[in-house]
Amino acid sequence: MWWKELKAALGQRINVEGIASSLEIFRKDKHLIIPHVSVPDIRYIDWGELKRRGFQGVVFDKDNTITAAYSLSLWPPLESSLQHCKALFGNNIAVFSNSAGLYEYDPDGKSAMILERAIGIKVIRHKVKKPAGTAEEIEQHFGCESSKLIMVGDRPLTDIAYGNRNGFLTILTEPLSLAEESFIVQQVRVIERALMKHWSTKGLKPITHELLPDYMLCVKDKPL
Repeated sequence: MWWKELKAALGQRINVEGIASSLEIFRKDKHLIIPHVSVPDIRYIDWGELKRRGFQGVVFDKDNTITAAYSLSLWPPLESSLQHCKALFGNNIAVFSNSAGLYEYDPDGKSAMILERAIGIKVIRHKVKKPAGTAEEIEQHFGCESSKLIMVGDRPLTDIAYGNRNGFLTILTEPLSLAEESFIVQQVRVIERALMKHWSTKGLKPITHELLPDYMLCVKDKPL
């Protein structure tokens, strides 16, 4: 038991699959870490516009996107935006996390079940950590192609790279709180944000998404 807990804790800090995928991104796919949309948090997302544009579902990262790091409860200020999202997309909302729901670190699904009860959103169980892996498990859950789904997360090298590689519309949020994050994760954040900014200024852009060619249409000036 102690080994499982230690492995899970280290896994949250050292994403071996992510490192391998990141090296490939650095080598030839730098554009994958550039999000279609960047917002402070999900309150700035116009869910109604995304629904009108033909998107069928929303996939959220967990840690520092809708919860604090390692927390299994919703970040309270996001409640109204999440409820609005639920009202529009119904059950077509899910969490896809490198912690809760990942078989390697949550083999019995206990963390996933606690989170589902707390926020009322299904947590997709999966085998491979972002940014590695395909969208197969997500597409099976939603019953549609990933091009009709939105990926929302706070990490360019995991959530955004994974989403762009698999055809999602990608929305990058700022982290909710760094208080509980490890020093290593915080330093990686600095590096990946710096790289994203550098490559953006060099003219790199994400692949155009056919359902939303003008990405700013889904960004609100004031939070819900």
